[in-house]
Amino acid sequence: MADVVLEHLRKKFGDLEAVKDLTLKVEDGRFVCFLGPSGCGKTTTLRMIVGLEKQDRGDIYVGGKLVNDLNPSERDIAMVFQFYAMYPGATVRENLAFPLEQQKLPNEEIRRRVKETAEVLRIDGLLDKVATKLTSGEKQRVAIGRAIIRRPQVYLMDEPLSNLDAGLRAVMRVELKRLQHELKQTMIYVTHDQLEGMTMADKIAVMNEGSVLQYDTPETIYRRPKNLFVAGFVGTPTMNMIDCSLVRSDGDLSLDFAGFKIGLPPNVAKYLAENLSTSELTLGIRPQDIGISEVKTMYDSVEASVDVRELVGDRIIVDARVDGITLQVESDRRLSVEVGQKVWLSIDRERMHIFETKGGTLIV
Repeated sequence: MADVVLEHLRKKFGDLEAVKDLTLKVEDGRFVCFLGPSGCGKTTTLRMIVGLEKQDRGDIYVGGKLVNDLNPSERDIAMVFQFYAMYPGATVRENLAFPLEQQKLPNEEIRRRVKETAEVLRIDGLLDKVATKLTSGEKQRVAIGRAIIRRPQVYLMDEPLSNLDAGLRAVMRVELKRLQHELKQTMIYVTHDQLEGMTMADKIAVMNEGSVLQYDTPETIYRRPKNLFVAGFVGTPTMNMIDCSLVRSDGDLSLDFAGFKIGLPPNVAKYLAENLSTSELTLGIRPQDIGISEVKTMYDSVEASVDVRELVGDRIIVDARVDGITLQVESDRRLSVEVGQKVWLSIDRERMHIFETKGGTLIV
């Protein structure tokens, strides 16, 4: 087992700066996810860690050892790719054994490790099956097995579930988390799917345009996003973002937008009054944190009209329009509303986020 430390990594491809001064530490035995959209630098970072790309600047440490000048084979790292890495004409047993044969391990040791790895991945009944006869899920398990059988210090996974259908991805998410827990090995996992990151990782590094915007636990990233990008990228349905104004009336501060006038708690109002240099703000509120009812139940509820309703399992998602602004609201199926119906919305003040519109930084 080993930690992975990245210090001021930079990588350019021509004029494009793919990774910009990236620094973070993956602690020993942790499952960390690099999460971000296509082109954000997450795969490039992974390739620099394993040694497939050479960084322009910065240092990489694995288990306390500087690996900048080591070849990939010398770094004791295993990598699982999006596309299955195996020999199609060989059996599962032969595919698993091959990395150990390359290390020239004794035959008895190879047989023992193949058996153990197959049992951990629950593919022991497939050992004599040819790879071309396997299902997509079975192929992915074998590809993962070819990595873990080597017993490296660190595992890197580059979108390994992307080619699977939705149902199989859900199964494999659970399997990978179970596997990492059993192995107790350091694992870095790259994905653009925030659901994979939120459900599997101990910590998530949210990336965009070559930079890590936030590195924290899934719960903190969901409940306390540091900026507008993180807030909008993590969470399903996505967070509502509304431009609003900070208004002072009779000495009190409130947020005004689309008919809402949200009074601020004294501590929040005091902080904003003392630290804010602009009145141009963006309010972030998750769909689950907006109350919706068919009658006015709160003094500050605002009237809205239902544009769209979607049933998703035991939940209902409503697009409600208020003065030209659409807010997405999530509630349970007991809410009985139809398109065109009048409803009343109220915002949970304890759950709202206030960002600077310019720059997108979280204020409170």
